[in-house]
Parts: sequence; structure tokens; C-alpha cells
Amino acid sequence: MKYYLIAGEASGDLHASNLMKGLKAEDPGAEFRFVGGDLMAAVGGSMLFHFKEGAVMGGADVLRKAGALLSRLRSCKADILSWKPDVVILVDYPGFNMRIAKFAHGHGLKVFYYIAPKTWASREGRNRKLRRYVDRLFIVFPFEIPYFESKGIPFVYKGNPLVDAVESTSFGTVCEQPYMAVLAGSRKGEISRMMPVCMEVADRLHALPEYSGYRFVVAGAPARSEADYASWLEGREAYVELVFGRTYDVLKGAKAAIINSGTASLEAALIGTPQVVCWSTTPVTAFIARKILHVMDHIKYISLGNLILDKLAFRELVQEEFTVEGVLEEVRRLCEDSEYREGMLSDYAAIKKALGGGGASRAVASEMISLLR
Repeated sequence: MKYYLIAGEASGDLHASNLMKGLKAEDPGAEFRFVGGDLMAAVGGSMLFHFKEGAVMGGADVLRKAGALLSRLRSCKADILSWKPDVVILVDYPGFNMRIAKFAHGHGLKVFYYIAPKTWASREGRNRKLRRYVDRLFIVFPFEIPYFESKGIPFVYKGNPLVDAVESTSFGTVCEQPYMAVLAGSRKGEISRMMPVCMEVADRLHALPEYSGYRFVVAGAPARSEADYASWLEGREAYVELVFGRTYDVLKGAKAAIINSGTASLEAALIGTPQVVCWSTTPVTAFIARKILHVMDHIKYISLGNLILDKLAFRELVQEEFTVEGVLEEVRRLCEDSEYREGMLSDYAAIKKALGGGGASRAVASEMISLLR
């Protein structure tokens, strides 16, 4: 069968590539055409364009690149019709993929959506479009089950592909000294809010005799460059370093991690790195977010791991709580309180168990083929 996949960012490239491997295993004659990245290209098939060509980071970037984005959307639509796939598989990336779902459905094509838009957190109006334009939704979090059941959207849950991604990693060493990991997010705005606080925490810890031998390893985001971090690294070269393309390695070897809210916090839990999650934004955006969460009272936490367990497995320092003192205190506790660390690691095991263990990508592939046949 012919599979057309669309992934618009690094995480989507990872999960789509593993899904493609599963599809090839279940359907040896599988043909692939895709919008994606290097990992998908390594599996095989042909690429329309690389996701980095269409990457946007924030509202201002969307406005700047609006013409190019519309051009890529038109190219993708035309390419789908020309290639005539048996199914269009959309992987996360809802801003682009919801438009493709409507288009593909309108032309009588089968549409599967893998890694559902997080409508349980925001933009619930997309549920109406999911019901109308998507033949089957493939969800990856257990807490999504009752939510999508309540919305009447047909779905399949076979576990979470991050488990496979972590378990299949051959970890390497990024630093011979003991170190703390810093994952400051992928968007410029996130980095500009996270790095000043994290670097002051690094300064304060480095000044303490018991932490003077530690380094602080910043995991550079895939779509960013050294220039995005340079101003905060200058003058700290003796104890701070920036590493690109090795996020899992950075997490694996760290004593503790300071992480911007997102998929990285769940990856840290699966890898087994004690963490504190931090998040801040502009006052206006924070006000709106809190109003949304007040209405959507089923959302108690901002981190996927905490949402999965429905408890605070690790601290979330949000907005006003995201301070140098708050982060410093939590990092020291993660390093110095062995009972606290062990409790967090026990919760990590529960998170992994809730995600269903390995094999999710192959199981999803098998279900997709079954539905198509």
C-alpha cells in the first residue's frame, strides 16, 4: 500500500520514522511519500520537502513566513493528489495537518491522525474537525482515553512511541564530570525566559564548594543555533557548555535536569533523570492560560508525566514560582535528598507502566493496516 505521511518537527520525524518501520514490517510492499526529516528519509521512500523548510517558532514567525507556508500547503495538496496514496497519515503538527485533513477527506482519501492534537488542553473546537475529517485518531496518552470517548471521536490507543524511542537509544557520554542538564525549550521566547534564570542558578551552584566541580550542559534545540544561546554562555565557558543533537545523552548522564515544560519532561522520566519543570510566559498569555485551565478543570498539571499519573511526580515551577531561588532549592533537593530522588524514580516507573511498555509503533502500524484492509 501507499502511505503519505506528514510530520512538521523533530519529534514528529522521530515518531513517524518508527511508525514507517512498523508499517514496513507489517506490509513489506509499503511505499512512502512524505513531508518530514532525516529519520524518515533513512527508512525509505521519497520526500516532498524537509520539515525544517517550513519550521516556524511563534506567532511573529508565522506572519513573516505566511506566504511560504501557504505555498508549501498548496504544494503538499497537489502532491497528495498526484501520488494517490491509500491513506494520508498526519503526525501531530495540527496547524498544518488539520488543513490537510480537511483537504484529503474532501477528496475521498482515508485520513489517519497519529499523535492527536492536544484539544484536551486548548482549542477544543478542533474536535469537531477531527470527527468530520479524520477516519481514525491514534492517541498516545492514557488520560486521553476518557476525554476522546466523551467527545465521540473514534480512536485507537496502543501505548506511547517515546518508550520505544528511549529503549532503542544507545546512550553515549557527553561530559566526564558530574553535571546538571538544562533544556530551555525550542522557541526563542522560551529560551530567552529560561536561560537567564538557569544561568544564574548555574552561577550560584558553581560558587558553592560542593558543586564547584559540576558542569552545566545545555541541550540545544534541533531548530536553533549557537547564536540563540551565545549571550548567556559568554563568560561561563569554565562550567557551562552547549551540546546539539544529543539530548537523550545529555539527560542520561545528568545528576538532575531543569526542563522547560514539554515532551522533554516525559523523555526525562522515561530515561530516569530527576527533574524540575519550569515554565513562564508573558503576563497576558499567563492570564489567558489560567482562564482556559480554570474552565478545563480536568487539566491539573502542565507536564505530561504528572498528567499521566494525575499527581505531582516532579515539581512544576510556573510563572511567578519560576525564580532563581525556587529552581536552586529544587535542584539541590534533587541532588541531596536521596529519599526524594527515589520517590521520583518510583513514580517514573509508574509513568512508564501506564504508557504500556514498548512496541507501540509496530502495534499502531498493524492496526492501521488492519483498518485499511
